[in-house]
Amino acid sequence: MVAEQIAARGITDPRILRAMEVIPRHRFVPYTKPKNTYVDGPLPIGQGQTISQPYITAYMTELLQTEPDHRVLEIGTGSGYQAALLATLCKEVYSVEIIAAHSIRARKTLEDLQFKNVHLRLGDGRDGWPDAAPFDRILVTAAAKKKIPDALVDQLAEGGRMILPLGNTVHSQKLVVCARMKNQIIEEEDLAVRFVPLVTAGLTHLPKRLATS
Repeated sequence: MVAEQIAARGITDPRILRAMEVIPRHRFVPYTKPKNTYVDGPLPIGQGQTISQPYITAYMTELLQTEPDHRVLEIGTGSGYQAALLATLCKEVYSVEIIAAHSIRARKTLEDLQFKNVHLRLGDGRDGWPDAAPFDRILVTAAAKKKIPDALVDQLAEGGRMILPLGNTVHSQKLVVCARMKNQIIEEEDLAVRFVPLVTAGLTHLPKRLATS
């Protein structure tokens, strides 16, 4: 997967390539045969959500330009795979998920794989994680329709960088790269993508002991 789908398509960061070699992607995809979880495409994880294709995961991670001492906010835990990748690259990862079933499953998988630096919360991703802000990097793995949520902009540290898909429909989405420089937000469009929408309803109950870490 790494050699043919990722490195061959221009991803060069050795830390990302190594992390994707060692993280067992099949552990994060519940409804697919293990050997099929390494294909070049998105896969269903339940509740109408998907895990992104490996190349897009690597591409967005490389765009994020992470450093080992960074604290990263992820919006959309999903399967937990992207959080695992970020946790391998960074100091701390804070990940918010609105669908309880995904948050529970991701927590178990990450704990089973002994990731100690991932903190999970059930909630509306548009709100971010204010009591842990500011963040050096923010990665949003679902598409906002019209604008970047204000709370996420507010939680981005000075010199920070945020990557998210933005667009009204699945056919009009673009990755947007945001940077905070001298308290101004600079936005730049990148490649066209297709992501599930940022869910803003359907929050389901999660036992209190699992609500945060």
